[in-house]
Amino acid sequence: MTAHPTTRTTISKAGTALNARLDHRNPLVFDTHELGRRPGALKRLTRTAEAPKDFGIDGVIGVPEGAPVELTLRLESVMEGVLVTGTARATAEGECVRCLEPVRQDVAADFQEMFSYPDADDRGRSKQAEPADDAEDDEDRLYIEDGLFDLEPVLRDAVVLALPMQPVCRETCAGLCSECGIRLDENPDHHHAAVDPRWAALQGLAETVKDGEKDNMGGAVTGADEKQEK
Repeated sequence: MTAHPTTRTTISKAGTALNARLDHRNPLVFDTHELGRRPGALKRLTRTAEAPKDFGIDGVIGVPEGAPVELTLRLESVMEGVLVTGTARATAEGECVRCLEPVRQDVAADFQEMFSYPDADDRGRSKQAEPADDAEDDEDRLYIEDGLFDLEPVLRDAVVLALPMQPVCRETCAGLCSECGIRLDENPDHHHAAVDPRWAALQGLAETVKDGEKDNMGGAVTGADEKQEK
């Protein structure tokens, strides 16, 4: 018999229920039925999942889609839901911001998140909380539905925080020459003759004068040749 994905209900900013497909066959979806709802119950597990699309900092560095992500998790049952603590390990790929060479970097992202039961209001939340506080809490809360929770949004946030905003191939990378683009690490003696900007205009004027003198000399030689022919 074919298993059908369950339906997950999330809470929007306006408090409206939104239906989203949550498939227990997805390696980033976890089942809490064996853990139970008795506070203090623990479950430890490891799992390897494929990295989803756009898993990192767009255009800078990230874990390629389909690359293995090693997960080490600790699930703890509490009054409000399931507290998930863990570490994700993967290899990110990007480009050095100095020399534009490819960069590969091992990433270890730690995270902790509470996944609340749908009836958490009746189980663990203070009945004295103000309505405005409830709305702000609902906006950021993640929920368990039918005993399942999706770890992907938590992993995305954790990996982005663990990745460098400006990756480099090595800390001592000298980068590229700003004038010609050559790699300075491969050409440590590379340099360009420095020209004082205060003399740049005069240098251009001198070159113009020289070109004018050449043209005049060319005209004089031509005139002399014409006289000889006559």
